[in-house]
Amino acid sequence: MRASVFVALLLPQSPFSMAELLNDLFFIFQRLTWLSVIDILLVTLIFFALLYLVRDTQAMVLLRGILSLVVLVALLTTLVALPAFSWLLQATLPALLFAVPVIFSPEIRRALERIGRAGTFTPGNTRKQDQEIQACIQAVVTAAARLSARQHGALIILRRLDSLEEYIRTGVQLDARMTPELLLQVFYPNTPLHDGAVIAEGIRLVAAACVMPLSASGILSRSPERQMGLRHRAALGISEASDAIAVVVSEETGSISIAHAGRMIRRLDSERLENILLAFYRPEEHHNGFFRRHFPYLFRQEG
Repeated sequence: MRASVFVALLLPQSPFSMAELLNDLFFIFQRLTWLSVIDILLVTLIFFALLYLVRDTQAMVLLRGILSLVVLVALLTTLVALPAFSWLLQATLPALLFAVPVIFSPEIRRALERIGRAGTFTPGNTRKQDQEIQACIQAVVTAAARLSARQHGALIILRRLDSLEEYIRTGVQLDARMTPELLLQVFYPNTPLHDGAVIAEGIRLVAAACVMPLSASGILSRSPERQMGLRHRAALGISEASDAIAVVVSEETGSISIAHAGRMIRRLDSERLENILLAFYRPEEHHNGFFRRHFPYLFRQEG
């Protein structure tokens, strides 16, 4: 109280003086408790999570437009008496609130899916499963290197926990053991199965020529290179819709990229591609070394 009086004596008095502002701040800090701090942090965390989920999406542009409209309406209704306009807002506000879940349904679904995956228990791999994972990774890495050298476009989807049955049904059933030679043959230009994605479950190549969902993210449109087309957009799309890993080879440049959780790592060589795939399937073996050096790249697009 003495501090507020001292500040009031020092600063000039005016209808909106700094002394009144500081008095209000002192009043707020005096009533501040640990529960209030936790409450503020929780609200801040929720808003941060919402903004983090809609980043690089069309929903971010829509959210910016909604906030601008809300600020404009608040200024109009506060500064000027507009009875008819205020009545219209009161009548349409409930409808707008019901429309928000519909507008942001893809982002809400993605957030709920990530929360559901966060609690999923992944059992340890048996020796046979480890051998199959190693064989699968070696086949993908070898095939990607050869396809990159020949500049043959490819899109390889590796299933993890989420089911990809709805996408498997869009392609041609194979159910064959995955080898580099088979992948090279599938993605050879102008063959019946080269246009689309292959889906692998373990060492088995389940289907080819599968149709993937296209990403609506703004990552690709902001890329300094305009050489990423539908394959990269499909790789990002399936990584947004599931926890699958997408390996894509560019037909124009031959560069190798990998997509996961809506993020893409580009311009990979064979060694980095193998290390990243091993880190996904064997995190316990690469946690201390690999993840400490490379984990930030899994959630950031390289320029």
